[in-house]
Amino acid sequence: MSKRTGLKYVFPVAVGKALRLAGRLRGGGSAFPGYATLKLAPGFLEDATNQLEHGVVFVLGSNGKSTTTHMLSEVLRAHGVRVFTNPSGANLPQGIASSLLAETSLTGRIDADIAVLEVDEAYALELAAILRPTTVLALNTQVDQLYRFYETERVADMMLDTLACATEHIVSNRDDPYLSKIDLRYADAATQVYPDITYFGVSDEVIAASPHGLVNAPDHRGEALDVIVRSAHAEVVATSTSGATVSIDGEVVDVTLPAKGLHYAIDAAAAMATASVILGSRFDGDAVRRAFDTMKPAYGRGELLQFGDEQVEFVMFKNAASLQLNLDAIPKPPEQVLLAIDEGTPDISWIYDIDFSAIDHVDVITGAKAWQIALCLAHQGVRIGTVEPDLRAAIELMRRLPKPATGMKTWIVNYEQMMLARKHIGATQQENQR
Repeated sequence: MSKRTGLKYVFPVAVGKALRLAGRLRGGGSAFPGYATLKLAPGFLEDATNQLEHGVVFVLGSNGKSTTTHMLSEVLRAHGVRVFTNPSGANLPQGIASSLLAETSLTGRIDADIAVLEVDEAYALELAAILRPTTVLALNTQVDQLYRFYETERVADMMLDTLACATEHIVSNRDDPYLSKIDLRYADAATQVYPDITYFGVSDEVIAASPHGLVNAPDHRGEALDVIVRSAHAEVVATSTSGATVSIDGEVVDVTLPAKGLHYAIDAAAAMATASVILGSRFDGDAVRRAFDTMKPAYGRGELLQFGDEQVEFVMFKNAASLQLNLDAIPKPPEQVLLAIDEGTPDISWIYDIDFSAIDHVDVITGAKAWQIALCLAHQGVRIGTVEPDLRAAIELMRRLPKPATGMKTWIVNYEQMMLARKHIGATQQENQR
């Protein structure tokens, strides 16, 4: 970006920064500062990201985007790479622009080597046209938000189309029936230059040990209904209650996970595979281990927060797949459980497909969908203490329970209830507050 080009951003960026500061002083974030900046300077996003040495990485998937974005960012930082990311999950142009305003100078210069962005599948192609991602990582295709997307195949096509937009690297899930077929997009283009394709995955032994497998959506289209066998550059070969062993390019790397569950181990393998193709010969297993040793959970995902003289473990889910995998990761029934779900999940008929055997009771069920959940749990024989749809009142009921022997209560919550619950117990720091 030339000096002359940079000067044209002084006023738009100053306006955006002022609006962003005003929003923070009022206690929250907003995409409006980015919207205002882009109205004043439509080329701001493109010019800012064009400065990045390693370009832009998109992270897509039905589940795990925030966690994997966080993991990849920390692994790259452990290698000395300066990372810009959107930890709030702001995935529209104006949201990303708002996040960029915190990192850019008045002339639009960004102090980073790479951008690692969580991207909503529905807007990924629109963003790809602006940001031209060098690397695209696709995690999984799972049944999610049918009220919004209608068909899982539609979401798969969104991800496959976005993977094809990568200019340098594609990283895809070997064990996903849809995403394992990305190379078929290039089958008839032998003379065309296209990105390298790298896969991550899970060993057969680890999958067999998982009570419900990987919960990826089956591919019902065409003749190749199942996964196409691929070799994985990064493969989860073992898991424990606190970590995972990943074999990457022949090197075995043991990592401590920021939260429990096979799904977090898969996210770690995806992050490691992506870091490896970006860094090339600079990739260092020891740096990866250091990154994971000090890594905190992504916002609301396995966080331990103080609750008086006790702690609350947040187990956050968004859909059937994430709820089942989180339940599968519970080593033994928790002593005290709150379960919360609200209108952020409009249709919860899928709840009857969930196996709740990992928990033997729920002390308090809350949220707008509390009675629907209670009915499902009653059918499965799970003991229920109290149904209290009001979250604040439900939290007070949990507060009055005797202190558990472990000193920890378990709150299983969907995304919206997680944010409200954190606020109610005094954890007011939000994603993307810097």
